[in-house]
Amino acid sequence: MDKKKIKRALVSVYHKDKLDLIIRKLHSDGVEFLSTGGTQSFIESLDIPCQAVEDLTGYPSILGGRVKTLHPKVFGGILTRRDNEQDNTQIAEYEIPEIDLVIVDLYPFEATVAAGADEATTIEKIDIGGISLIRAAAKNYNDVVIVASQDQYQPLLDLISVNGAETSLEERRWFAKEAFAVSSHYDSAIFNYFDGEEESGFRQSQNDAKVLRYGENPHQRGIFFGNFDTMFEQLQGKEISYNNLLDIDAAVNLINDFDDITFAILKHNNACGIASKPVLVDAWNAALAGDPISAFGGVLITNAIIDKETAEEMNKIFFEVVIAPDYDLEAIEILSQKKNRIILILKDAKSKGKQFRSLLNGVLMQDKDTKTETAEDLKVVTEIAPTAQQIEDLLFANKIVKHSKSNSIVLAKNKQLCASGVGQTSRVDALTHAIDKADAFKIDLNGAVMASDAFFPFPDCVQIAFEAGITAVIQPGGSIKDQDSINTCNTNGVSMVTTGFRHFKH
Repeated sequence: MDKKKIKRALVSVYHKDKLDLIIRKLHSDGVEFLSTGGTQSFIESLDIPCQAVEDLTGYPSILGGRVKTLHPKVFGGILTRRDNEQDNTQIAEYEIPEIDLVIVDLYPFEATVAAGADEATTIEKIDIGGISLIRAAAKNYNDVVIVASQDQYQPLLDLISVNGAETSLEERRWFAKEAFAVSSHYDSAIFNYFDGEEESGFRQSQNDAKVLRYGENPHQRGIFFGNFDTMFEQLQGKEISYNNLLDIDAAVNLINDFDDITFAILKHNNACGIASKPVLVDAWNAALAGDPISAFGGVLITNAIIDKETAEEMNKIFFEVVIAPDYDLEAIEILSQKKNRIILILKDAKSKGKQFRSLLNGVLMQDKDTKTETAEDLKVVTEIAPTAQQIEDLLFANKIVKHSKSNSIVLAKNKQLCASGVGQTSRVDALTHAIDKADAFKIDLNGAVMASDAFFPFPDCVQIAFEAGITAVIQPGGSIKDQDSINTCNTNGVSMVTTGFRHFKH
């Protein structure tokens, strides 16, 4: 028989919201309770009898609460196989009662670490009894139901409200799966705490899984593991896709590097338009002017509150996603006219400092590129130094090239992206693509600056840039032929600064 009756439940939890509903329903179905400390008091406050674990085991809670449930009379009752004759004989011999349901949660280890607690306090939040109960009950799912966190309260309540204190094998196996998700996540957090920066193993755990419409292409399955809602509030729009998520991630990483009022338009993870201006609507118009064709169907992001005037201009083109820290009410009314348009509020959420990707049946991990150059990082290597305005444009362009797919060249003027060449196999190709794009949209490059994500191995790019009207260049430097590029700049009256930092992006 795969249907099992719940006759006795062990309950020991911190979170008690909705627990009363579960306890009352189980009690009405004749279930007996076993508990400890505060949970026992909670159950008894409902006028429901509850046996103390200490009375069952004959031992009190000892070692400052470190040992409460670790006893054969508890674990024997959970792990006994009901259809095993030898198990039945032994539990009868040692007077061990069967336990058919375990409801338990764990000490808040992650929250303690996040709060910056000292090591002694943190260590005490490593749960021993709870994690052991979870593993034991989940292992014996053939006979036992395990509820391992508050997230499973509602599923259990739904189940017993319909079926009473009885479960099927399929239901018990689902709860066991959820329990092992809880225990493995918990152990990963503990390992990462002890491992610190040693990084001797890769342990990442995300419990929130969202099945997407599809992956990068319709024939690929896609799933997002993570809590999107901690970073964003979605005001309206269709379901966010795999490709939307990639663009949203790129957009947030880009905009976080800007302090001035900035508007950016992204397509396929690269900025096709971006500008910083004192007035938001001017930043939008300048960003759009850089490439109004690529902006179609793009992802829009700004670090300023979107007002009515800006929303009216934005609403003239088709775009899929807009991200901002907030919106005026009139702006929302305008932008929400397209019901499928995804409108997001970016919350002040802290991003993780590591990046990882799967490849070659393994995982590649690195520190996130958080380096953003300032004027103090710049080293003038030419006879002519850049002007104050050129330095502002060079730093602006350098932020964009940092977030563009290599090989990448960015051309900018007056804190506006004029054009870029991204994802090219040669730096010359990236530059000529950017120049051709600027010409196509009749953008004047005279007086513009150029940023490169890596050094120039030859002086050809500098010469081509000069001929297009570029007057200042920023690059990491470090090539054995740096002097050739510097000499070309000096010959043509172009200023060049180096940063010492390369920003490859694949």
